[in-house]
Amino acid sequence: MRYQSQTLLNIRRERLVGKRVRLVRTTDEYTDLRTGDEGRISFIDDIGTVFVDWDNGSGLGLVESAGDRFEVLEEGEWQ
Repeated sequence: MRYQSQTLLNIRRERLVGKRVRLVRTTDEYTDLRTGDEGRISFIDDIGTVFVDWDNGSGLGLVESAGDRFEVLEEGEWQ
């Protein structure tokens, strides 16, 4: 697993926390989330896990180094 520097994590937190996102893919085979599901980033922890409050009620965190992918939505772009 590749760890991010604290400076990079702080920049990502400032830029991403509170943003709406759309799931592109997750490697978690047990989740009910599907490509296209949307939510809002609530927290990014110290190892870079991006926690999202998904609109369907899930709280699954995304781990980009494990292959999870999401896209940040611009204002008015979400469903």
